[in-house]
Amino acid sequence: MSTWFVTGASSGLGRAIAENAVTAGHQVVATARNTSTLADLVAGHPEQVIVLPLDVTDPGSREAAVAEAERRLGGIDVLVNNAGYGYTAAVEEGEDDAVGRLFATNFFGPAALVQAALPGMRRRGSGTIVNVSSVGARVPIPGGGWYSAAKAALEGLSGALRKEVEPFGLHVVIVEPGSFRTDFRGRSAERSTTTIDAYDAVLGRTGDAVLSPQRGEPDKAAAAIVHAVDGTDVPRLLVLGTDALEGYQRSAQADADDVAAFEHLTRSTDATS
Repeated sequence: MSTWFVTGASSGLGRAIAENAVTAGHQVVATARNTSTLADLVAGHPEQVIVLPLDVTDPGSREAAVAEAERRLGGIDVLVNNAGYGYTAAVEEGEDDAVGRLFATNFFGPAALVQAALPGMRRRGSGTIVNVSSVGARVPIPGGGWYSAAKAALEGLSGALRKEVEPFGLHVVIVEPGSFRTDFRGRSAERSTTTIDAYDAVLGRTGDAVLSPQRGEPDKAAAAIVHAVDGTDVPRLLVLGTDALEGYQRSAQADADDVAAFEHLTRSTDATS
C-alpha cells in the first residue's frame, strides 16, 4: 500500500485518479481548492482517504498540505501533479496577468510541490512523481499556445528531474492525455478578454472549432496511470487516448522528416578544427 497525494482531485481526471488509487488499495490524500465535492469519497473510504485544502499557487497552502500528509500518513509515495486549467488566446492576444496565473497553476505550483515532496522520497529511497501534462505540449493548436508553453515547461523540468532523482530510486512520469470528457473546456478553462479580429477565422473565435472531440474516458485514463505506477516497469512517458497517440506519432514523424531534410545544414555548423 502506497500513499498517493493527488492535486486537483475535486473532479475530472484528478477525482478519477483518487478513486482508482483507493480501489487499488492505496491511501489517498485528495487535495483541492474546494474540498466539498470530496466528502463522499472520504465517507466511503474513511480508512484510506484524507482530504486537504490546497491552492497550488499559494506557498503556505502547499507547505501545510504536504506537512499534514506526512504527519498523518508518514510520507508521500506518489505525488500526482494534476491540478491545472486551460487558457484560449492567440499568442498575440495573451494577457500578462492571465498568462501569469496560468503558469502559476500549471507550472510553478507543480514544481514547488515536487520540491516539497522530494526530501521525504529521497530519505526513503522510493517514490514516484507523476506530472500530468498534455499532448498539446508537443502538438500545439491555434489558440492554445500559452497552455502548451506551460505544459512544455513542465515536461522540460520533468526530464531533468528524472535524471537527477533516478540515482535515489525515484521515478518521474510524464502523462500526456488527449481530449478527455472532463470540464477542461468549461469551468476549468479561461479565455482571453483581448480579441484581435485578424485571428477570428483561425481560432473560430471561441477556439473550440480547432479542438478534437472529447473521446477519452477519465476513469480509464486514471486506471491506466495507477496501473503504470504500480507496475515494475514505470514509464517515462505515458500517452493517453487514441487522439493523443495519433498526434504524437504525426509530430514525431514531422520532426524526423525536417531533421533529415536539413541534416546538411545541421552538420555544416560544426567547427572544422
